[in-house]
Amino acid sequence: MLALDRVTKRFAGHTAVDGLSLSVPRGVIYGLLGPNGAGKTTTIRMIMDIIEPDEGSVRLFGEPGTGRDHSARIGYLPEERGLYRRMRVLDLVVFLAEMKGVERRRARARAALWLERLGLEAWRLRRVDELSKGMQQKVQFVSTILHEPELLVLDEPFAGLDPVNTQVLKDAVVELRRDGVTILFSTHIMEQAEKLCDQLCIIARGRKLVDGALADIKRTQTGHHLVIGFDGAPGAAAQLFADERVVKKVDDYGQYAELELAPGADAQRLLAALVNSGARLARFELSEPSLNKIFLDLVGPEAATPAARPHPGGARA
Repeated sequence: MLALDRVTKRFAGHTAVDGLSLSVPRGVIYGLLGPNGAGKTTTIRMIMDIIEPDEGSVRLFGEPGTGRDHSARIGYLPEERGLYRRMRVLDLVVFLAEMKGVERRRARARAALWLERLGLEAWRLRRVDELSKGMQQKVQFVSTILHEPELLVLDEPFAGLDPVNTQVLKDAVVELRRDGVTILFSTHIMEQAEKLCDQLCIIARGRKLVDGALADIKRTQTGHHLVIGFDGAPGAAAQLFADERVVKKVDDYGQYAELELAPGADAQRLLAALVNSGARLARFELSEPSLNKIFLDLVGPEAATPAARPHPGGARA
């Protein structure tokens, strides 16, 4: 469905995307993951032919042509909202569907269905600038899918949504995938990616760190991983987790922790030590590492302070 071959993009001496190659098969949700400034949005803009790569190539649908050439087959939800704020909601989404070649009567019928589905039916005759930011995001989502694209490109689609509206939009994305739509999904929120994505690529500072099926990526991670949940009192957990003879790495949230045991460490001895220290345990489980832990291990703490990115027009990487 989509292939990038050694794609590179530079801005004023800064390399935003560095030799990135990936392949997105049909009918999957594919996650493009990375910290802020990793190059996700720049990559998506090259896929959409908003900007051109300095090196490498982008191929869509296994055919010649750019994102502009295949525009009618692609739905693109950018990170920034791009709605005409003074238009009425129904008029706006119908107008944008007509620009993609959808006949007006069909566009109005599909718009009515999707606005009702996303809880916007009562707002269909209101101006866009009267809606909350979350409602505007849902309107933009409707405008992205109304022409029934084969490939859906979502750049941080849940940004600014509360948990209820996040669930509504997530359900819509899953339904589209079941209908055969291929979805490229960009985010830096690992919990969403782990639940949604069939395959993924993690990038940092413009370079690919890993890609493939999520299950395969998890299997490649070495070490013994523990998930621990506390039911109130954690006892002396913090001190036990600080013992490098037992715990190699820890991600501690207080009432929840994810650990990688040190080589040779015995999980049962750690369990006994926690209980003896007065900890009340709700969960103690040997498991695969979460995507969040894999992401942190691969990306490293240096990603918290990305290099300066001098993009024209304030464009973000």
